[in-house]
Amino acid sequence: MLYLDYCATTPVNKKVLDTFNEVSLNYIGNPNSLHKLGKESNELIENATKEIASLLNIKKEELIYTSGASESNNLAIKGIAFKYQNRGKHIITTMLEHSSIIGPLSYLQQQGFEIDFVNILDTGLVDLNHLKTLIRDDTILISICAVDSELGIRQPVEEIGLLLKNYPNLFFHVDITQCLGKDKIDLSNIDLASFSSHKIYGLKGIGGLIKKESIMLEPLIHGGKSTTIYRSGTPPIGLIVSLKEALKLILNEIDNNKIYVSNLNKKIRSYLIKHNNIVINSTNYAIPNVINFSIKDIQREVFRDKLAKDNIYISMQSACSNENALSKPVYAVTKDEDRSLSSLRISLSHLTKEKDLDILFKSFDKHLR
Repeated sequence: MLYLDYCATTPVNKKVLDTFNEVSLNYIGNPNSLHKLGKESNELIENATKEIASLLNIKKEELIYTSGASESNNLAIKGIAFKYQNRGKHIITTMLEHSSIIGPLSYLQQQGFEIDFVNILDTGLVDLNHLKTLIRDDTILISICAVDSELGIRQPVEEIGLLLKNYPNLFFHVDITQCLGKDKIDLSNIDLASFSSHKIYGLKGIGGLIKKESIMLEPLIHGGKSTTIYRSGTPPIGLIVSLKEALKLILNEIDNNKIYVSNLNKKIRSYLIKHNNIVINSTNYAIPNVINFSIKDIQREVFRDKLAKDNIYISMQSACSNENALSKPVYAVTKDEDRSLSSLRISLSHLTKEKDLDILFKSFDKHLR
């Protein structure tokens, strides 16, 4: 099997799974309980949170555990909107965002909020001049992903965050899910950041929202204090400690992994550009883990399924997207409807073996005829 859909989800690292199993078996107390077993569980969470905060270079009080990036995005967007709607109801985002950003924004539109989309340049980057023209006195939130899940474009969110410091009445939210563990990111000038464990070789069902201490949110889930006041429920101790392990493992190897994956990316790009009926949609600003491309005169669903019969797995769009829909991120960058309807995505990992690329190329050769 050749798995090339790491942006959708990653396999669980065995050390992460072993950590989850060990904690789940040995720490049975509810961390909110006041007896000895509860206090032991709570202490384990506290220690894990301190280590996660150190790894992310944040304060431990700035971390809210969630079920994953989709919940984190919803909490950030709805939480800010409903808490600060007295300041205004204007929000700015991009067409590159995940459906867990677009979904809650569409919901807020129905509640009377106004949503603007900043232009995307042909490089795939946000048009900063246009962004500045969109900001109004009643703008309360700007949400821009660090790396989008379809094209892999790495946005200069650090630069954007610095720019937005000139607008103290609005908040800057960044979905770092596809960036974390693949490229270094400075969160200093970012107010809120979402991420998920299953994109970094951790378990599904755990993620986080990083929130600056001074910011308040309207919770999505009410019912009493848990690890924070912003997300009620019994803390999933095994998942939390396993998240710490996943972060530690992936961040320690980020430089080596990036070099290795960049080499794979170059080989695949060199192969694809030899074909006149293939055009690469990912620009030079994409991280090496993602190569989005379109094939002329071949239905992408058919091509994807033919590869699957060869035990090779790639995707068409984000796993949460409508399968037959036009790719909005591809269209935002290319302005080409045909390319947006025929786009495919290869997403790589340090686990991808260089020798496996020959298998991929042979399968392509067979099905491109």
